[in-house]
Amino acid sequence: MNTRNIMGGRTSFLPPFITFLVITNVIIFLVQGILENMTFAGQSIQDQYLEFFALQPLGEGLFMPWQVVSYQFLHGGFFHLFFNMFALWMFGSELENIWGKHRFAVFYLLSGIVAALAQLFVSPLFGSAAQTIGASGSIMGVLVAFAMSFPRREILMFPLFFPIQARFFVLIYASFDLIRGLSDPGSTTAHFAHLGGALGGFLLMKFGQPLLDRLVRMLGGNKEPYGVYRLPQDEAEDGDLQLIVSRRPDPPSVVRPSTPTRYRLNDEVITEEMIDDILDRMNLYGYNRLSARDKQILQAISNQIDP
Repeated sequence: MNTRNIMGGRTSFLPPFITFLVITNVIIFLVQGILENMTFAGQSIQDQYLEFFALQPLGEGLFMPWQVVSYQFLHGGFFHLFFNMFALWMFGSELENIWGKHRFAVFYLLSGIVAALAQLFVSPLFGSAAQTIGASGSIMGVLVAFAMSFPRREILMFPLFFPIQARFFVLIYASFDLIRGLSDPGSTTAHFAHLGGALGGFLLMKFGQPLLDRLVRMLGGNKEPYGVYRLPQDEAEDGDLQLIVSRRPDPPSVVRPSTPTRYRLNDEVITEEMIDDILDRMNLYGYNRLSARDKQILQAISNQIDP
């Protein structure tokens, strides 16, 4: 399934970096399963594997710097993996389609690193210091980015089985992690890693654009920094999309084409570019967020289409 995005490119149902993440996480999970019943020198190979790549607490002599990244690709069971990958696809696909694979990759990994730092330095303060695995911290950063980009987008996801705006869903989910982290330090869920990932995503969205631009250029991605797209005055609501939608301005010498169509609104010719722009915004924000004029144009086209 392909559609056009706001930059005029193509969007995909499963964009490339998320595809890479899903495949990589599944392969590593299968490797974990193969190693589960194998031993070497009387010790479980899986235990040695996790000792090397899972995020180990500080002060026990097992922590290694690469673990702040490698732990993001390990999972403790099928449902742990499934729900993480489902949430990654659900909230990350639209962001990667808009940002591009390099920017999304950097954002995802940095969110996971901040989550790891929170787990390493905050969790011990509340009596919790254990080996940590899973992509949940990175995905919490992605969820925060989604909520900041599309705050009024209604979503339906466990454990809330009714539509709720993304901004409220994130607040509820983060509050749940905070309460559980403070009240149940012995929990097997790394609540402070989740909160760290959410904080990392928030900081990157608010202040991290220069850092993301630099790292993306180092990776050979987009050469120009992404612009900030804001909804037109008649479409925006307080607190709506302020960051992250990527839209590079046309060079000053480039004149955008104006391709007429046979459709008209009050004797005004509706161009292909007008239609594309309206469809792009409808794809991002939904029909109800279109301006009155945009809806009139779509209605005029509908009325003039031959039966």
